[in-house]
Amino acid sequence: METNTLIALALLLPILAMVGNMALKTLPNLRDLFTLLCAVLTFGSVLGILSNVGNGTSETVALFDVLPGLPIAFSVEPLGLLFAIVASGLWIVTHIYGVGYMRGNNESHHARFFASFSLAITASLGIAFASNMLTLFLFYELLTVSTFPLVAHKGTPEAVRGAQIYLGILIGTSIAFLLTGIIWTYTLAGTLDFTQGGILQGKVAGTLVPILLALYAFGIGKAALMPFHKWLPAAMVAPTPVSALLHAVAVVKAGVFTMLKVGIYIFGIDFLAETGASEWLMWLAAFTIIMASVIAMQQDNLKKRLAYSTISQLSYITLGMALATSMGVLGGGMHIAMHAMGKITLFMCAGAIYVATHKTEISQMQGLGRVMPITFGAFLIGALSIIGLPPLGGSWSKWLLMLGAADAGQQIMIAVLMLSSLLNVAYLLPIVGRGFFLKDAENNAVSGIREAPLLVWLPPAATAIGCVVLFFYAGHLQAFLMPITGVGQ
Repeated sequence: METNTLIALALLLPILAMVGNMALKTLPNLRDLFTLLCAVLTFGSVLGILSNVGNGTSETVALFDVLPGLPIAFSVEPLGLLFAIVASGLWIVTHIYGVGYMRGNNESHHARFFASFSLAITASLGIAFASNMLTLFLFYELLTVSTFPLVAHKGTPEAVRGAQIYLGILIGTSIAFLLTGIIWTYTLAGTLDFTQGGILQGKVAGTLVPILLALYAFGIGKAALMPFHKWLPAAMVAPTPVSALLHAVAVVKAGVFTMLKVGIYIFGIDFLAETGASEWLMWLAAFTIIMASVIAMQQDNLKKRLAYSTISQLSYITLGMALATSMGVLGGGMHIAMHAMGKITLFMCAGAIYVATHKTEISQMQGLGRVMPITFGAFLIGALSIIGLPPLGGSWSKWLLMLGAADAGQQIMIAVLMLSSLLNVAYLLPIVGRGFFLKDAENNAVSGIREAPLLVWLPPAATAIGCVVLFFYAGHLQAFLMPITGVGQ
């Protein structure tokens, strides 16, 4: 099948799933099966694009012009295709998990929940295949709007407040900063097309370069750079499948993906290196990495601890771009996949613990590992991947980021990455240790507790295996992403 047709299918199938959820809302089994079928077909369409294009690029398909030379258009390149594979592939896993979680936890409004979820996947794939900054911006906003009902799903005052913070920060930053940067870029360059080597060299100079970069960096609120990070812990009021969507499949990955696209295809890594315009961003990313880890250590609520962990890990990818080296952007690109697999495992395990025990605080989890060994074993594997220990995928992306820092002569950034890994150990492994090695503080507190239902524990077990598989295929992933560096072109 032609690549253009497959792109259209990948964008339209999740919309079909959204419609199907609303049409079949009184037939839950058929509704969930239909959504799963759409998810599988979407992933198949993305794999078909991979088969056609490999790690090359496709011709741009323009729908219509908004302004002269500024169309709504789609194309394929390696970084976008990787994001599409991650988003569509993990949609399958997250949907299966979501069905088990929503039923096991007796949540309401399933059809509305999965309809919004499906629309968020369309938005993510639109971001992945956007061939210019305008198209990406439109789908970026759609992703924010489509996930708002998911954050507010429970309808409690706390959920509504969390959703308001979520929407306010993400819409506010994108309109105030990102849109301003996009308009400025179009004024300077006369185009917003993603172009190898960037479009701004020779069009802007001096102190205006870091100022323009700041508009993008702070405008991409989904990348959760401090101080525009508070939407992410606020969104933890949502059901755990939403947390998995936010942290692994769609929202935060859309943010750091956009950050990489801007650095590589709007500014160009050579231009950033020559001007030094991204040095300030490198230091801000380093600060976010350490500070978010320190805050994570202080959180007793498991989902909030994982949320601050995500804030820290996202800045690894921003740091990779800001280093403005080939190894830096390769490490950042690989970390999209590695972090996605590890973090979705951790969040699904957190949800499995909640379904089985209704416990949310880490201090309540003594002894749970002995009665939920699959869940806590999967959590251990995901945690070790986030920490960056072999033989798990996260070790490779962190290694490449360190090589990128060495290439840039930034030994302090190597130290930041190493310190971050130690902090990862400090806030993740005690959860596992408490579960396996500490006795419950209350008499028979774990009596009668067992693993969550099959559809809740099986997905994190599968993604934990995925963390191991990614370690052995990291070389293929690095080779796949190599064209984004422009080396040899």
